[in-house]
Amino acid sequence: MGNMRRRRSVPWIYRYSRYIIGAIAIIGAILTAYLTFEKLTGGQVGCSFDGAAGGCNNVLTSPYAEVFGLPLSLFGTLAYTSMATFALSPLAIDPNSNRKLRSQLENWTWLLLLAGGVAMAVFSSYLMYVLFSEIKALCPYCIASALFSLSFLILTVIGREWDDLGQIFFTGAIVALVTLVGTLGIYSGVNNNTIATKDAEVQIDPKNGRIIIPEPEGQPIPPQGWEINTTSTAAEIELAKHLTAIGAKKYGAFWCPHCYEQKQLFGKEAFKNINYIECAEGGKNPQRQACFAAGVKSFPSWEINGKLYPGVQSLDKLAELSGYQGPSNFKYTMFGL
Repeated sequence: MGNMRRRRSVPWIYRYSRYIIGAIAIIGAILTAYLTFEKLTGGQVGCSFDGAAGGCNNVLTSPYAEVFGLPLSLFGTLAYTSMATFALSPLAIDPNSNRKLRSQLENWTWLLLLAGGVAMAVFSSYLMYVLFSEIKALCPYCIASALFSLSFLILTVIGREWDDLGQIFFTGAIVALVTLVGTLGIYSGVNNNTIATKDAEVQIDPKNGRIIIPEPEGQPIPPQGWEINTTSTAAEIELAKHLTAIGAKKYGAFWCPHCYEQKQLFGKEAFKNINYIECAEGGKNPQRQACFAAGVKSFPSWEINGKLYPGVQSLDKLAELSGYQGPSNFKYTMFGL
């Protein structure tokens, strides 16, 4: 009778915490897998909140959205899948037939869930800081992922009876420190470049002596987006006129930061000569059907001689692709291009 009373008195959170963690992790894995697919295929993510679509895509196209050249969301998918595995794998073992193995697996996976919950919470906190202080965009997917990560940590701590609370604090502190140091190391290049473009009036690329254009600041304002504030030389103007003369088209969206960077490479005067097709609702003279008909899947995209070239293109590359023979002493470049 005593054993039966103890079983009945077990808090419900102890009985269902693994199921809850597993369910959240599966939802998170599906969410990040969707973002990874859109990132790799150059698509646009759907945001149901008014005004959030541009923010979601701004985040996905920011330098913070890639780690080691791969989409950050891909690593998120792996993290969520791991958390689901840690949470649910012990439940597959019948406690009546192999109680010892299940007990050992539960103990090991609780520690892994704790480490994973701390790591994901710390990393997500840093990304939330970046989202609101650097990118300055609304991204419901990012906020949802951060809430998922925080819920893992909370559910892991309260979801079982820990024999040693010191184990929680010691493990959590070590994992948090390692995660924070690793995160700052991963994004050190991005942070250094952001600081440099803000602190220095002009930054010169040592490889070609051209001015490095900074990333856009603030939110894009419909219908134009960010204002072009670079000036053109004769080389940029001649290239722009040549591209239009051969029928080249640039497809983009007013909220797309990389589209803005492409405009900045040309400068205000030269870009007026580009045959630009706006693909986003809310932009100036949107032509979505033309974008769909051309097979545009990412912004910006160039159509030159009947072939699409996605992504920001250097002016040297555009000159090469279009057979341009005019002056090529272009004024600007872009960090990492």
